[in-house]
Amino acid sequence: MDLGSVLVAGAGGVIGRSMVEDFAARGTRTRGVSRRAPQAPTAWEHLSADLSDPAAARDGLRAAADTDRLVFAAYVEQTDPVAQVATNVELLDNTLQALAANDAPLKHVTLYQGHKFYGSHLGRFKTPAKEDDPRLIGPNFYYDQEDLLRTRAEEMGFRFTVFRPEAVMGYAQGTPMNLLMVIAAYVAISKELGLPLRFPGARAAYDDIFYQMTDARLLASATHWAGSAPGAADEVFNITNGDVVRWSHLWRAVAAHYGMTLEEPKTIRLEEHMPSQDAVWQRIVAKHDLVPTPYGELVDWRFGDMIFHSAWDNVSSTIKLRHAGFQDSFDSEQRLLELLDDLGRRRIVPPASS
Repeated sequence: MDLGSVLVAGAGGVIGRSMVEDFAARGTRTRGVSRRAPQAPTAWEHLSADLSDPAAARDGLRAAADTDRLVFAAYVEQTDPVAQVATNVELLDNTLQALAANDAPLKHVTLYQGHKFYGSHLGRFKTPAKEDDPRLIGPNFYYDQEDLLRTRAEEMGFRFTVFRPEAVMGYAQGTPMNLLMVIAAYVAISKELGLPLRFPGARAAYDDIFYQMTDARLLASATHWAGSAPGAADEVFNITNGDVVRWSHLWRAVAAHYGMTLEEPKTIRLEEHMPSQDAVWQRIVAKHDLVPTPYGELVDWRFGDMIFHSAWDNVSSTIKLRHAGFQDSFDSEQRLLELLDDLGRRRIVPPASS
């Protein structure tokens, strides 16, 4: 399939940023839609469009009328699950309808979900989760988005691929719901205060559970593959790095990497304890000449609590993806340390050697 022009919705997020960078690096004409413009020159074209408004979406995507591939990574967080369904389904539908109104020759759409499809946020669930596991009682916006995608695919004549990653690891500025930034900021503040490194979550989460991650770079490679792979057309795939980890092992590696003493876990709620560290963060920024990211935009500590206090396995099977032909994998521990070093090079957090 000739995919000459790609539109990435949600280009400012962890997934979307990786997608625009990957497609642009491959020489594909790439456009990205996001609420905030990039702060530095990019190899891709930025579009401003309010995807929550049908008319604004049509106008904003007029410049993308040659799009033959949509990569949909846009997302709006809502505390009310019912509102979350309505908002995020509308984002997807407005984008698809806007492309249709502009006569875009759309051939393929990629959509992203996650382990919440299987109820990972509700408690223990069947593991390893498989793509054909039955749905739970909603609301769950993943279900409604996927149903809409299937309907529009039949009506508009495009193919699609749905990926279900877990804990996508990568960096995007001003995207606080990001596990990598939770770890990086927590480590930086602990080190600045002269404290040992302590896992802040549940003891059972630290010692007992298996967890999986998905590197944003791996997800980008899979997304590129899915656009032309016959086995990916109209399919749903779990995707993770290919291994499983325990937090106790990762925390030990992170402590060694930063030259910190590792002590026993101390269960706290990050949402309650970490917002008060604004002054410490400002001191860190000045001391290490970091990019001055406002503390409130740096990390969503609630997201860290959700991950670190989940005391049940969070594992999916990726056999279906392997059988379809995508074989790439990453070592999660190695990539976590590499990503932390990348944040140091970008001057987002202090380097490990500081």
